[in-house]
Amino acid sequence: MKNITITLDEETAAWARVYAAQRNMSLSRYVGEVLRERMRRSRAYEDAMKRFLAQRPVKLKRSTDRYLTREQANDRAGLRRR
Repeated sequence: MKNITITLDEETAAWARVYAAQRNMSLSRYVGEVLRERMRRSRAYEDAMKRFLAQRPVKLKRSTDRYLTREQANDRAGLRRR
């Protein structure tokens, strides 16, 4: 484990102490767990983005077809008032 020093305003520090105590953990352990979770989510997002970008593009149409017009693509007939 690596020890670090952080600076918090009084209100944040007081809230964090109470929050950690309610969960029967030290403030240091609580901050460590919060940062570890943020790191895990960040890595998971990056991994998902890499997997997505590694996929081959999907063709939206055959070469003989026309693209939809803006009106056709955005048509929401079921949402229109009658």
